[in-house]
Amino acid sequence: MIRVAIVDDHKVVAEGFERLINDSEIARVIGMAHSAAGCWDLLARRDADVLLLDVSLPDGNGIDLCPQIKSKYPDLKILMLTSYSELTIILRVLEDGASGYILKNAMAEEIIEGVRVVASGERFLCEEVDMLLKKQETQAVRLSRREQELLRLIVAGLTNSEIADSMCLGYETIKTYRKNLILKLNAHNTAQLVKMAIEKKLV
Repeated sequence: MIRVAIVDDHKVVAEGFERLINDSEIARVIGMAHSAAGCWDLLARRDADVLLLDVSLPDGNGIDLCPQIKSKYPDLKILMLTSYSELTIILRVLEDGASGYILKNAMAEEIIEGVRVVASGERFLCEEVDMLLKKQETQAVRLSRREQELLRLIVAGLTNSEIADSMCLGYETIKTYRKNLILKLNAHNTAQLVKMAIEKKLV
């Protein structure tokens, strides 16, 4: 059984999550707290595998707590379970060591799946957050008209020589453009570049 600790400033909400988790048959709640101070006390007294952590707390916030907890308890998986859907908050806690992010309006099955996935050592994002991050990643990529044309020809499977002829540019220029495009999209090679282009609908 996955041992879960819950830290949420609303007692009724925390109790609702407790019932949901205890009924899941894959996890059980070993303790709850409703403040940052209570969180530290709970973690000191109980061994948890997964911590459900809210952002808003009366004496602090889950954003600042996240890296502090990971520093003291590196094996603990932190699953943010909150109503905050701001991109800056999501990105910050994920960078600071959170294993997952779920909005409180998510389906019950999604919350249980999140507990299971992060406990296994993988990252979990609820559908709404996952879509938000994918949209942000796509929007972050800004390709020039020439880069778009080059990417389209690469995806079409043309060689550097064929692309050079098609774009009326030199062979070495195309090689340089291709290398820069791979770097710009943070791809490891041409195969991954093509995969990313198709997945992110860049062509």
